Amino acid sequence: MYQKHFHLKEAPFSQTPDTAYYFASAGMQEAFNTVLVALASGEEFILITGETGTGKTLLCRKLMKILESRFITLYFPHPLLELQDLYKALADELAIPFDRDLGFQRFLRLVTERLIALAGEGKRVALLVDEAQALPRETLEALRLMSNLETEKRKILQIVLFAQPELASRLATPEHGPLQARLTMRQTLSPLSAGEGEEYLLHRLRTAGAGDPLPLDAAAINRLQRVGGGIPRWINTLTHKALLAAFGEGAVQATERHVALAEADTPGLPAPAASPVVAPPGSTPPAAAVRRSGWSGWGRKWNAPVGTAPPPSPAGNAPAAPPATGGLGGLSPREMGLAVVTLLVMVVGAWIVWKGKR
Repeated sequence: MYQKHFHLKEAPFSQTPDTAYYFASAGMQEAFNTVLVALASGEEFILITGETGTGKTLLCRKLMKILESRFITLYFPHPLLELQDLYKALADELAIPFDRDLGFQRFLRLVTERLIALAGEGKRVALLVDEAQALPRETLEALRLMSNLETEKRKILQIVLFAQPELASRLATPEHGPLQARLTMRQTLSPLSAGEGEEYLLHRLRTAGAGDPLPLDAAAINRLQRVGGGIPRWINTLTHKALLAAFGEGAVQATERHVALAEADTPGLPAPAASPVVAPPGSTPPAAAVRRSGWSGWGRKWNAPVGTAPPPSPAGNAPAAPPATGGLGGLSPREMGLAVVTLLVMVVGAWIVWKGKR
């Protein structure tokens, strides 16, 4: 709708998991590397978890493109499958001709024979299951049993589960103990950091063909990455709506005001992190002012051992002179008095204890 107005070749913030828009954030790349290393080393079960909208499906699609030259990849995008449906889906993915009315045991045999045949040809098979938190208990157990299939050298089916965190909670229960024991590799997708949020927005805009000036101004970008909570799906939704609002007004760029309009139109947003308080230029934050004055409260000065000279101050910001000292080790008369009283209390207490023992 607004592509022509902002000189874009396509909509940059679609929710479709297009691998052309894959953004290698630190969390995404860590999960990506975990799966590649686990598969290369022959691990049987790998679990990738992440909150809704963190990019699990996009990561899954990206991995499929990378793996297709080295693995036969099977993909379950909607895994709400009963046991027999699981084997039918596997038979479909493995291109096994079958009669839909075949019984469960026959399906199991066909799939097993096919996997063993592929292993005999030196081919490796990886099953990628998206939204795996929806798998029924019996289906999870069937996948575990299938992972028992192996040659003398390696497993003949490796399984990668992409799921919301609730699956990890389910697997931690005693009934899933055997499967939990098989999960030797796991990783959690973390949200984008503040810096990555800005890079993410720029990456998607540039991939869609955006030139200068960008369709978003700096204030809009800053607010989007903050309000989106680092979750790509929320960032995409808010940015799309902000661009629509700017387009509706004929504006050259979406501004912070357009982002605020998008926020008002988007229920359920994550709670944004508290904005830092920005001090006026040249002013000193309270904590820094306390440190630079040489006092951190009642006791010792300069946050350093007694007798240590105060640190030098930057030119033009010299601290107020600390109260005059003249006691032992640089202690003020007040501090010396407190020390003496404390010492007397300790001596009297020790004497009372000694007398009591006599």
